Amino acid sequence: MPTDTMTATLALPAAAAPPRRRSGLAWLTPSLALLALFFVLPVLSLLLRSITEPEFGLQHYAELVGSWTYVKVLYNTLLVASVVTVVTVVLGFPVAWLMAIMPSRWSRFLMGCLLLSMWTNLLVRTYAWMVLLQRTGFINQTLMKWGVIDEPLALVNNLTGVTIGMTYIMLPFLVLPLHATIKALDPAILRAAATCGASRWQAFWLVLWPLALPGVASGALMVFVMSLGYFVTPALLGGASHMMLAELIAQLVQSLLNWGLAGAASLVLLVITLGLYALQLKLFPAKGGQHAA
Repeated sequence: MPTDTMTATLALPAAAAPPRRRSGLAWLTPSLALLALFFVLPVLSLLLRSITEPEFGLQHYAELVGSWTYVKVLYNTLLVASVVTVVTVVLGFPVAWLMAIMPSRWSRFLMGCLLLSMWTNLLVRTYAWMVLLQRTGFINQTLMKWGVIDEPLALVNNLTGVTIGMTYIMLPFLVLPLHATIKALDPAILRAAATCGASRWQAFWLVLWPLALPGVASGALMVFVMSLGYFVTPALLGGASHMMLAELIAQLVQSLLNWGLAGAASLVLLVITLGLYALQLKLFPAKGGQHAA
């Protein structure tokens, strides 16, 4: 056999071998590296400083628990997040339900309005609410003109202003997942309930609400967790009397340079967030390949 033919025969298995496929993990490597470099490492560094500055120990956590000022800030944070979540669910459920049953053209229009509010700059939306809610703003002037009130209401620098502003901002984050859940439900289920004699309230409470509960839980968790860490809107609409934990952390880092106490407060937020996420996974486990219905 000629030498060239033998060489080609020996080289054939290597040439015919299929190209090696890149695993899915390889494609995720850049994203994972960025996540580790710009999120995980800074967070771990901040948490490490909470137990090493100025000396090793848990003195910052003891200060957070023992100081009434910090306990009140944590209480304000949980209170605002809870109120905003409840109000958002009450207002968002009818919107999501309406978007699911109305003609597609109007549903897309309403969806566009929600998305447009999300795309508007956060500072612009917050300052707009400051103008509307102040004592000489449009809302107070309109209520006084209609004779509903005699004196302007205090709608800013308190819990009311924070709740109004944050509910408006958080509403799309509840409506979008809830709309997807309700849209996936079979309308025949409600018709069957009505055929069996259920009233509208019974059809809602005994049929629609349990089926939509996973979407409500997902949206409510997202709203609550985002409210825990919100900074701009509570600072502008709530004033100093309703300081939240994110604002406290910013002051500790920027003004007081107390990185240790800021790290301890950050760990408190992180533990609350992970605890709520674990609770949701416990109550509403993921159903692989099945929708919520």
